[in-house]
Amino acid sequence: MNSQFKKGIIEICVLKIMESNDLCGFDVIEKLSKEISVNENTIYPILRRLTQQGYFETYKVPSPVGAPKKYYKLTEVGKTKLTEYMKEWKQFIKGVFRILEGDESQ
Repeated sequence: MNSQFKKGIIEICVLKIMESNDLCGFDVIEKLSKEISVNENTIYPILRRLTQQGYFETYKVPSPVGAPKKYYKLTEVGKTKLTEYMKEWKQFIKGVFRILEGDESQ
């Protein structure tokens, strides 16, 4: 799969899985990798970029072993962006299926 295409889809998936739960980077990778082939080299840059864009806030939680874990929390701006992305995605995928199924008249 084209890496740019995949990166955009993964960005929506990251926002979606964090809609109801704060997660650390490792947990994000674990949840996504159950359905999509991803690794830390893909996810951490996305998390950094989305945080810089104001879609996530971060906080640290002490760990019983090693350094504190950094958690990501979806902000109101992130929730709004997720709603926009979901609407765009649904429109996009409907169009793709109409084309692939040979029914472009709708």
